[in-house]
Amino acid sequence: MSRLRRLPEITVNRIAAGEVVERPASALKELVENAIDAGATQIDIVLLNGGQELISVSDNGAGMTAEELTLAVQRHATSKLPDEDLLHIQWLGFRGEALPSIGAVARLSIASRAADAADAADAWCISVDGGQVGQVTPAAQVVGTRVEVRDLFFATPARLKFLKTTRTEFQHAADAVRRLAMARPDIGFTLSDGERRSVDLAARGGDMFDARLARLGAVMGREFADNAIAIDAEREGLRLSGYAGLPTLNRANNRMQYLFVNGRPVRDRLLGGALRAGYMDVLAHDRHAMAALFLEVPAEEVDVNVHPMKAEVRFRDPGLVRGLLVSALRHALAAAGHRSSSTVSTAALGRVREQGFNLPYQQGSGRGAGWGNAGLMEAAAAFQSPFAAVGEPSARLEPLPQGDDNVVAANDYPLGVARGQLHETYIIAQTATGIVIVDQHAAHERLVMERMQAQLADRGVARQILLLPDVVELDEDSAQRLSARAAELAELGLVLEAFGSGAVVVREIPALLGESDIQGLVRDLADELAEMDQALALRERLDSVCASMACHGSVRAGRRLSVEEMNALLREMERTPRSGQCSHGRPTYVELQLSDIESLFGRR
Repeated sequence: MSRLRRLPEITVNRIAAGEVVERPASALKELVENAIDAGATQIDIVLLNGGQELISVSDNGAGMTAEELTLAVQRHATSKLPDEDLLHIQWLGFRGEALPSIGAVARLSIASRAADAADAADAWCISVDGGQVGQVTPAAQVVGTRVEVRDLFFATPARLKFLKTTRTEFQHAADAVRRLAMARPDIGFTLSDGERRSVDLAARGGDMFDARLARLGAVMGREFADNAIAIDAEREGLRLSGYAGLPTLNRANNRMQYLFVNGRPVRDRLLGGALRAGYMDVLAHDRHAMAALFLEVPAEEVDVNVHPMKAEVRFRDPGLVRGLLVSALRHALAAAGHRSSSTVSTAALGRVREQGFNLPYQQGSGRGAGWGNAGLMEAAAAFQSPFAAVGEPSARLEPLPQGDDNVVAANDYPLGVARGQLHETYIIAQTATGIVIVDQHAAHERLVMERMQAQLADRGVARQILLLPDVVELDEDSAQRLSARAAELAELGLVLEAFGSGAVVVREIPALLGESDIQGLVRDLADELAEMDQALALRERLDSVCASMACHGSVRAGRRLSVEEMNALLREMERTPRSGQCSHGRPTYVELQLSDIESLFGRR
């Protein structure tokens, strides 16, 4: 080894840049955050070759003077900590590392004109080439700032080997822009690759909730805006707002889950786990909800100075944050009642339009053969006696009494009035504007499960005392975590206590679990507490048992129902929260509008 020495300033800056500038998307994120902090209302971005060749960010913010430009490219120079107080950070950026870090690994140029500049000639430019800072020179620039980053990582060629394809890097950059844009609907954003715009979001004013939903619809898709429920809850100085998708609108991964803390997009295990817990008994384990949630926390209650990328945060009271998020989601889903995603009926209609109807066709030589032309006469004759050949009908339609009262009744109920039963599995109901098809087993299963969970909440989880207490050997930290949460676990029916320095003894378990693997359950709980500071395994097992009992205790497919039973099921669905989906997130009913049905027959 060589003797201990101090590294050159350029090398130090390049090492620091490696923590801040991971790829073009991370550099772009820092530049856009600076533009937002500067009060911009319009931000225009151009990326060439996925950002490796050029990253250009132009804004109409406050701009900078010549003196400020000189400071802007120096490390730890910032205007966002007037009192040097890291406990009250109110901006997206605050470290003063982004511009010097980018300048250390690329060719950086900044042109800016302050909003209070005396005349148009009072605009300035500065450049940084691989850490070498140039002189401030006059420039042609409107009010605001234009930052250009060329030849990213030319000063650190090894980093270039880790970049993905141009398309992949551009997608990462676009995702970073969209995340920032979701939190600020009052700012317009454009992103171009030099030929076409992949992001074009106009600034929106007016009501914040309406503007935010419009922005979310533009980013996450129209189907999310049409099938999202509003979230607005407060607790002890914390406020949670935003939108969450109905359970029947779900995805195979969590890429459509966006979480923000004080306007900052974050990826946080606590918030992600709380979101999962909010949808626990209305989604299958391999499906993920769509949501965009905005948490507002007093600055002193959250630490954003955790990671150089500022994508992680730490809360002073994580339990309060988690409780707010879970309860807000559950209340919003319950308030949605029997509502189900409109994408369910859209997908059903789409399959009909794509596949059509497979009508039988008889091969023959004459014009009267098959279903064409003269063959229609044969078809008509066949349908004069629809059940003559097949015997027991597959669709048993029990008509309700005709008359004006019956029509009024159909208009009085959201899920309509039962008109019949198909294949002893599906209930057909007429509504004021169309028809509803209900899966009787899935619907009744949800009703039974909601009733069971209400009873559990009212009476508590029944416990079963173990004849021989079960000792579970763990590491010391895991045992301490479980012991610290013993009161919470007892509410769920699991009674345990410390047993020496590295073990716990289980004395009671939830009666619902019956004979179960207590050792495995306790170890799963310990792992979850270590990873997410929450115990989901026990709740999930209880929900799983409730779901299983509800499944076995509900109306089975294949059972014939009377008209009165069908209508009773419909009315119960209308009164029961979250009855629009079963415990796996599948819809319990599909609603088809009359206009959609008419379009299938070419009547519209």
